[in-house]
Order: sequence, then structure tokens, then C-alpha cells
Amino acid sequence: MAAAAGGERNGGGSDGAAQRRLRILSGHLHAPPGTQLSANPCRGRAATAPSAASQSRVFPKRRQEILKWNGWGYNDSKFIFNKKGHAEFTGKRYQIGGIVFPLLKEWLEKNLGGSLEHKITPRASLNISEIPPSIASEEFLQDLQMTKIPYSKEAESRVFRAHGHCLHEIFLLREGMFKRIPDVVVWPECHDDVVKIVELACKHSVCIIPYGGGTSVSSALECPPEEKRTIVSLDTSQMLGESGYCTGHEPDSMEFSTLGGWVATRASGMKKNIYGNIEDLVVHIKMVTPRGVIQKSCQGPRMSTGPDIHHFILGSEGTLGVVTEVTIKIRPIPEYQKYGSVVFPNFERGVACLREVAKQRCAPASIRLMDNEQFQFGHALKPQVASIFTSLLDGLKKFYITKFKGFDPNLLCVATLLFEGDREKVLQHEKQVYDIAAKFGGLAAGEDNGQRGYMLTFVIAYIRDMGLDYYIIGESFETSVPWDRVLDLCRNVKERIARECKEKGVQFPPFSACRVTQTYDAGACVYFYLGFNYRGLSDPMRVYEEIEMAAREEILANGGSLSHHHGVGKLRKHWLKESVSDVGFGMLKSVKQFVDPNNIFGNGNLL
Repeated sequence: MAAAAGGERNGGGSDGAAQRRLRILSGHLHAPPGTQLSANPCRGRAATAPSAASQSRVFPKRRQEILKWNGWGYNDSKFIFNKKGHAEFTGKRYQIGGIVFPLLKEWLEKNLGGSLEHKITPRASLNISEIPPSIASEEFLQDLQMTKIPYSKEAESRVFRAHGHCLHEIFLLREGMFKRIPDVVVWPECHDDVVKIVELACKHSVCIIPYGGGTSVSSALECPPEEKRTIVSLDTSQMLGESGYCTGHEPDSMEFSTLGGWVATRASGMKKNIYGNIEDLVVHIKMVTPRGVIQKSCQGPRMSTGPDIHHFILGSEGTLGVVTEVTIKIRPIPEYQKYGSVVFPNFERGVACLREVAKQRCAPASIRLMDNEQFQFGHALKPQVASIFTSLLDGLKKFYITKFKGFDPNLLCVATLLFEGDREKVLQHEKQVYDIAAKFGGLAAGEDNGQRGYMLTFVIAYIRDMGLDYYIIGESFETSVPWDRVLDLCRNVKERIARECKEKGVQFPPFSACRVTQTYDAGACVYFYLGFNYRGLSDPMRVYEEIEMAAREEILANGGSLSHHHGVGKLRKHWLKESVSDVGFGMLKSVKQFVDPNNIFGNGNLL
């Protein structure tokens, strides 16, 4: 496809509009007669090198130098079992580095039939001979070389960008190799670089798959195996800028994910109660498409100019173009932050409390309710106590809750809390939330439990990787649901998982848990965790995918959404039409057809 010409490529004549507005504004300036203003094009690259602070926030082009090629996170960070059989976290990047977790082994054996005697050792390095060779178009590469934009056909860099972090993707990396991977990786450094790359892709009929942090859990980054064209992985990580401000948007993957990825997937962060979801934070977006650049002409706080163009971009999952610039709201870094936790006698009481908190519009920055199964798992991740006094104190707390207050250890659940803002207001807010919790039988359980709960959020994927070493496969999936369906949905999905595991020959009891992670006026976001021991199964990934698909069917039947924030990708697109209606699906296809008629952005997501 030839590049669109003139005003069409530039977003419908936006350059002409800009010149016209400059002429209007020049009438307000005191200048000699005949003076004219002109708009100069942006420079391709900044004249000065980025600051050290900025450089430290950008991963190197060869990400495999510091990140795992076949697992989550940093090369030096992982859970292991030491010689004593105690779990331990390696490295010094996280607060739990070097900490011992003596209860995890027993939990693994009791709940999943795991055993340290049954261990799988994944491949230590990539076998270059197994990696599909690049079939990059020489004509495209010659033109790309003329632009001076960095690119590579190195095998390891191409494999690194051939996947996200779905369970089946990581499992395949440990056991085999993808049939199709990108043929070339390109690293634009600014908006103009992306424009040039997209123009060349149109000229040479090349497929582009945008790549940000690589944390997708919807198969969004997998290359369509039937794609015969050159596939370019357009890595936007080198376009990150230094902000120095707090946005408050903190998804669980925040240390690796990117702003463009948050926009493309309609992401949500754990502090959305104060700061909002990504759609609430966005002021302006610029996207490069095969038709040209999509952007608004004004950055006012609100406009009534027909359907919001931003909502065509939010959640587009790399199917329409590349997000190159995003303006978002910022806040001062909060003065005060405080964690907390509440124990409830059962999950029903906990859900009722969260609903009341939402009704009174007094939710803290984050409030998360774990069911009993997840609470037990969290307890297994309790660090080794430092002293006899600490151990005694923990025993007294347990005695008070279970014996004196009569809470059943097999039914109780825990909510973790995070307050932040002005100190005085935080303390007032804290009292209000704890007062509501008390009405539903909740007991304050201390700051340490709350802080540990949120800290573990950022290392949960490392636990999944450790499980793979011992025949345990596990994954999380999420949904949003009206308040009056939360309890039924949670119960029915877990029952369906247990039934499906039994029918499909899983020989050990599965781990199935849920937590309510986000609250809204009209409902909540619910996260599910599913894991099982796959010893004895000939095709464990097929079994897992069938069970998760059945769980998703159960979610939809019980009034849940297809996704709250993970997105659709290729993993869930089977259900998209029924989720948005035939007409809605047709509208999405029409937008795709107009913006990208030759499917340059052919990752196969959504549609």
C-alpha cells in the first residue's frame, strides 16, 4: 500500500489548520509590519543526551541482558527452595530479597501435591538453531537503513518480542519455540521516527506489531503463524521520557509496562479509587496509523465534538496504529501513606463491607478483599520471624481472632488497605473505613499484613515461574461484575473449575482462589487464580486452556465482563462479538477497515 498523500496522511489537513491558527494569533503580537510566523517541523531527535535519571528508566535494547528470556522479570530475581527446603527470594531489587519463607513448601505439598523431588530444569539458554530465521524484506531494510533508525535482526532480540506473559507463552519458551516470530526489531526514538516506519511499512506491505513492556497476558504480542509478510516488532521503549511527577496509575506490571501499553489495553491501576483508570487520566493521545496521525486539535478538559476519538484508541490493542505521545494528568507526590488490613469472619461479610464503602464513596486509594483460599496462600508467604517474641505475638493474634472472636480459620478472609494523601485526611479516612468494617464484623489486623499484601503483588509472577519448576501451572484472569452478582459469580466459577479439573483428569486438587480488587458504584473487579499440578497429563497446556475457557464461560453466564483491564488480544476474541453485539462488532471492523485497509497492524487482536 502506498503512503497516503498530503493532508490525509497528516490527520485530515491538520498542518493547514495549524498555519491558519498561527496567522490568527500573530495578529495579537506587536511586531514590525510584514512579519510572519511559521511552524517548524519537530526535530527527529533531541540535541542533548537524556539525563541519567531518564536513562535509568529505559531498558536496554537487548533486554535479555537484565530480563529473563523465558520468565518474568529480572535475571537475578526469583523464588528458589534452599538446601533446608525453605523458599527464598534472590536478588536485592525488592524488599523481600534474601528473605526466607519457611511455610511455602508445606503449603505447596498440602494444597497442590507438589514435591521438591519432582523438579523440571528449564533450558538455560536459547538454542539459536531452533529460532525461525528472519525473512525480512531487503527492500524494506534498505529504506529503513536510510532513516538512521536503529534496528536488529538478532535472533535473541526477535524471540524476546515474540510473546507476552501468558502461561502458554512462557511454558512454550521453556519447552520449545514459537513457529513465527518478528523478522526485525525497530527502535524509534520519537514520533517522527514512527511516522517514517509506518510509511515504509505501507510502501513495502510489511506487518507491524507494536511492543511496549511485553507484559501482555492476552496473547496480544504473539505473531500470527500464518503471516507471510515481513513482521516488524516496533519497540517503543526508547521513547520514554522523564516526568518527575506522580500519576498514581500503578498496575501490577508497572515496573515493566509502558504508558502506550496502558492506553492500548485500557489499563487499570490499584490506586484507581483516587487517581482513576487510564481513561480518566488521559488528556491527549497521538497515534500514527496507515491513514495518518490521529489527534485532537485542543487539550481542553472536555469537549462535545461527537464521539470521543480517544475511545477509538483506548483498548485498540495495536490493531490501528502506534501510540507515540500521551498527555496525562499528574498529582503531587502524596504527603502521607499508610497501609492497613481487616479480617472478616467470611467472604460474604467482606464483600458486603466493600459494597458499603463504595456506596459511601469513601474507598481508600486501594482496597482488596482476598477469599479464604488466597488468604491461606498469603499466609504461606509469611516471612520467617526474627525473634521468639514476634512468634509469640503472632500466636496471640491468631488465638484472639480464632478462639476469642470465634473466626473459623477455613472461612475468614482479609482485606488489605492503602491510604494516601494529606496526613490529617488520611487518618480521618482510615477511621471512617474501619468504622464501616466493624459493622460487618471486621477486625483491624495491622499495617504489616497490608503492606506485605501489596508488596507481594509485584512478585506474584515470580511465584508462577517457580511453580513451573515443580510441575505446577497457574495463571490469573479477571472480570468486572455488578455488586449483586459478585458472590454468585465467585462461588460458581470456583465450583466450575473444580468440576472441570476432575473431568479432565487432573490428578491433584487444584488451587482456585479469588479476590475483589477494584470497587465502583455499580460493581467490582474480581481476580481469579487457578493452578494445578500437571504430573500425569500428556498435554497440560491444552487441559489448562480448556479449563480457563470453561471458567470464562461461567463468568459470562454469571453476568461478568469479558475483561476488566487485561484486554482481549487473541486469547479472548472468541467472545468479543457477543460482548459488544453484532452491530458494535461491525462498527469496530469498519473503523479498522478505514484506518488500516491493508492490515499493516496485523497482530490479529480483537477482530
